[in-house]
Amino acid sequence: MANTATKKSTVFVLFVFVCLLAGGVFMLLRPAPSTDHRGTAQERGKQAVPVEVMPIEQGTITLKRIFSGALEAGAEFVVAPKVAGRVERLSVDISDRVERNQVVAQLDNAEYVQELAQARANLAVARANLIEARNALGIATRELERFRTLQQRGVASESQFDTVKAEQLAKEAELEVARAEVLRAEAAVETARIRLGYTEITAGWSGGEERRVVSERYVDEGETVSANTALLRIVELDPITGVVFVAERDYARLKPGQQIALVTDAFPGEQFNGRIERIAPVFKQATRQARVELKIDNPGERLKPGMFIRATVVLERRDRSVIIPEQALVKRSDRTGIFVVSEDGRSVRWQEVEVGIQDGERVQINNLRLTGRVVTLGQQLLEDGSAIFIPGTADPARAEGAAL
Repeated sequence: MANTATKKSTVFVLFVFVCLLAGGVFMLLRPAPSTDHRGTAQERGKQAVPVEVMPIEQGTITLKRIFSGALEAGAEFVVAPKVAGRVERLSVDISDRVERNQVVAQLDNAEYVQELAQARANLAVARANLIEARNALGIATRELERFRTLQQRGVASESQFDTVKAEQLAKEAELEVARAEVLRAEAAVETARIRLGYTEITAGWSGGEERRVVSERYVDEGETVSANTALLRIVELDPITGVVFVAERDYARLKPGQQIALVTDAFPGEQFNGRIERIAPVFKQATRQARVELKIDNPGERLKPGMFIRATVVLERRDRSVIIPEQALVKRSDRTGIFVVSEDGRSVRWQEVEVGIQDGERVQINNLRLTGRVVTLGQQLLEDGSAIFIPGTADPARAEGAAL
């Protein structure tokens, strides 16, 4: 029994080996598959290729660019005292409205009040000295006239007359000095008055709107500050300024007055309008970009300095243009073209095109007047004159087969 089982196993192994050997010989002797694809191409050309199509548009297309940037205040004014002193009072704070020339801070003015009082006292002394000098000159002038009369009568000598004359001239000089002292004292009073006025600090900006907003406060009441120390920063928010930077390829297409549409993450889905206000005449050497300032209407002052923005600018607009979907473009032998669907929708024609401006997924075609439809999916299976089948329409091949 054991010998019988061993013989059966040996026969089975030999059978498997013979089968494998026969299969290998068959694979070696089988003819190689044909590498000639002409037949396949011909068959493919005869078969209708399923494709997707879209209509060729006739209309307006625009070339747009989106630039990222940030908002800045339309104008700003830093409030700073012209004299040193202790901040006695701040009448406004962050986000408060400020009118032009409104008093926004007060410095301790005791020292300056004293200076003004001292200057006024000096002026009073100078005026008293002026009166004294004027009276002395009057006396000297009368004395000179008396000696002139005595000289004419021969009573006074020439030397006596000269002495009186010199005295009269000296009194005239003293009068001029007294007048100058009065002018100097008056100037000192005016200076003291002005310095006293500087302790009352106003927001006296020039130009722009009559009302602005306090954006920053740098000091607190009670602090002692020196001259020209910043106290407050006041900004103008309507209109507000947007700043973007553009590269050389777009620079030449921009000009002041162009309209822009602006969006920001702070107000999703909302668009703000503005225009290009200024374009820098130079490029930053480090970035090779130029600064462009946008003037943006900001009713309600919802937009704030520091917000990031995306500004869309229309660089070019073309009317009565031939427009196709971008996905319709294909490359064949380094040439750009499209497959135009025949009127009966059963075949396509290869058409080389020159691409113009692009707006999203829409592309303008230059120097051609095309109508009808173009293939947007399945172009890789097409050639000039290929038969096509548009899903959703009757398949000509199937219709003929059904008829047979």
